[in-house]
Amino acid sequence: MSTENEETAPIQHVAIGQPVRRSEDQRFVQGRGRYVDDLGAHGDYQAVFLRSPHAHAKILRIDISQATAMPDVVAVYTGADLVTAGIGTLPCTWAITGRNGEPMAEPPHPALCVDTVRHVGDPVAVVIGRSVAAAKDASERIVVDYDPLPAIAGTAAAIRGDAPQIWPEAPENLCCDWEIGDDDAVAHAFDTADHSVEIELTNNRIAACPMEPRAARASFDHGDNRYTLFTTSQIPHGVRAMLCHLILHIPETDLRVVSPDVGGGFGTKIFLYSEETVLAWACAKLDRAVAWRAERSEGFVIDAQGRDHVTSAQMALDGDGIITGLRVSTIANLGAYLSQAAPAIPTTYYAPLLSGVYRIPAIHARVRLAFTNTTPVDAYRGAGRPEATYVLERLMDKAAQALGMDRLDIRRRNFIPKDAFPYATPLGLTYDSGDHHGTLERALEAVDHRGFPERQKTSRAAGLMRGIGFSTYLEVAGGVPSRVYQSLGTRGGRHEAADVRVHPSGAVTVFVGTHSQGQGHETSFAQIVSDRLGVPFSEIKVVQGDTDRVHFGCGTVASRSLVIGGSAVVRALDKVIAKATRLAAHALEAAVDDIEVEHGVFKVTGTDRVIAFRDIAAMAYSAADLPADDPEPGLTATAFYDPENWTFPGGCHVCELEIDPQTGVTRILRIVAVDDVGTVINPMIVEGQIQGGLAQSIGQALFEHALFDPESAQLLTGTFMDYTMPRADTMPPLEVHHHGTVCTHNPLGAKGCAEVGTVGLPPAIINAALDALAPLGVTHLEMPLTAEQVWRAVNASSG
Repeated sequence: MSTENEETAPIQHVAIGQPVRRSEDQRFVQGRGRYVDDLGAHGDYQAVFLRSPHAHAKILRIDISQATAMPDVVAVYTGADLVTAGIGTLPCTWAITGRNGEPMAEPPHPALCVDTVRHVGDPVAVVIGRSVAAAKDASERIVVDYDPLPAIAGTAAAIRGDAPQIWPEAPENLCCDWEIGDDDAVAHAFDTADHSVEIELTNNRIAACPMEPRAARASFDHGDNRYTLFTTSQIPHGVRAMLCHLILHIPETDLRVVSPDVGGGFGTKIFLYSEETVLAWACAKLDRAVAWRAERSEGFVIDAQGRDHVTSAQMALDGDGIITGLRVSTIANLGAYLSQAAPAIPTTYYAPLLSGVYRIPAIHARVRLAFTNTTPVDAYRGAGRPEATYVLERLMDKAAQALGMDRLDIRRRNFIPKDAFPYATPLGLTYDSGDHHGTLERALEAVDHRGFPERQKTSRAAGLMRGIGFSTYLEVAGGVPSRVYQSLGTRGGRHEAADVRVHPSGAVTVFVGTHSQGQGHETSFAQIVSDRLGVPFSEIKVVQGDTDRVHFGCGTVASRSLVIGGSAVVRALDKVIAKATRLAAHALEAAVDDIEVEHGVFKVTGTDRVIAFRDIAAMAYSAADLPADDPEPGLTATAFYDPENWTFPGGCHVCELEIDPQTGVTRILRIVAVDDVGTVINPMIVEGQIQGGLAQSIGQALFEHALFDPESAQLLTGTFMDYTMPRADTMPPLEVHHHGTVCTHNPLGAKGCAEVGTVGLPPAIINAALDALAPLGVTHLEMPLTAEQVWRAVNASSG
């Protein structure tokens, strides 16, 4: 155990690649984190939202008279009040175009419903009181006359012609019929194939369930005519932009958005929701700060959920097991409204990944995006890439079975070889690097694949069925390059900014536009600075999550923080070092080209004349010490980084499990993950990130399912009594190994690691279960692997 002195001693220079302890954990483990709900002040008003109990209904009348007369009630607002005030509807920020060139259907998304509710939990009114209790009591006195309408929850059922119509703008509930690839080339591949296999799959809907529920606090200062919004957001600058430009119609200078410590996000905290919108408007009307925090059961029906695909896929192969074509048709559930990135997740972030790690010459994918009377669906950790990997890796096992081939051999035959990079897929992506054979072989060694038959024999002797499953995967990370984003007809870009400010003492403050929700950004970015400048780690401060202090940012989504945000930091450090080199040359009376720089030491080549970075920092703020040709004091720099391409993490995940055929209970024994995430800045942080994703994969594969009644569209799993989360006693050992190849197009060589755990593992788990039950004749299982599903499959099988 470390001594107190060791715990508190300043950390000196650290290098990239060292497993430095996370500096932010000091405050977290001591209970000193500052979350939105910690930042309220005495006298804040409290908001409670009245939500629809119906999945689909007309609003005939809202009577708020009894509620407004209740004690300690300040105000009650409805959708009509927002319309009268000219408040805009919640935006969708990503547009797609259908197969025939038609634009997607984009119905309005009011912050408070005006005439129709479209899912259980849709907000109908807000009560603002002097306490939560007073506001809750008053919300129960609001009288709403509903005229219930037929509802639809099923993903595939929604686009059948006889389904209840949700939006007049979307006939047959179809938002968009989208495609990618070459249908003619795929048809030819199937016409000439020696073998073909097909599969029908459902990717179950997931609720994000971050540890910290969503919360917000909005205030308005009449003195400077300015709003301040504290919110649990992954993208504070994006929230500011949407609220200013599309909702409140004010300049960005009139709104400060602060996202302090955030307790988990997983995608669901990317988006602008009704609650922040209503609070920001109401605080100015009431001249008082207004706060709100979601209750856990509330979060289940209002927070954006993930996955929910129904897919049919076919693969064509030649006589040697080489893939010649792939055809995929997916129906993706959007829920009742278009969340901000909802159209992109099952299209741009899903279908182009269907080539995976394999050389597939012809691919075509059709995706139909369906509205349903359910909670909106958007990005959840992995966001499209897990769904694509699940389709492809389940198909690979099925193809091996159909052809009588070994599951690993068919993968090896179809891998993109290491010497084929850069590799252009038929779906428009160009992979820059990878070593798929290497990650597979390392995973087989780590899991002791050769010893599996003996372990399987031992399990069977005990009446248990043991199986092993594999998934070799690839994902896109780093966010969409601006050139791609703009080519899709969407405004703006996805670059990132960083400011590096060197103080006269040599200490450094870094301002970044990304934002952590537990990823350890404060440590990783400080580690990059310490490595480049030689500044003690403990003298580096990272500032994030405040639009007044950080001038620009696109936030944290799609594993982009290190890849893009870290690259922006590197670019800013390059500028700082360039000026520091000129100052060093002046101080050492040498030419700039003769100065060598390494970890903060500036040296004249071939001599012992050196100057430390700390001394250069002091010199930069002393006018008397500055060179005549560079007289401006200070040592600061701002830089932007716009990626030229996505990054492509990949790897191999292996699951070994046992199933009790008498009860259907599945027990995962071991998970091995070998991942290629490029350059690793901090191995301890990377391991933690990957383990977190693996745990969420186990949740989806074994336990989690946001389930709606097919007729009423009522959420059936709205508490932790019904929505089963993985627990400590269901977690197996999670072994994480690295087998990296460097990304060739960003200055760090990093690929991103936060989502790989959710991308590769789910199909490995299901493949392992099917391997275990193969002797009993079980050939198909769906996620989650509930004991009931497995027991029924065993008892229905011919085995």
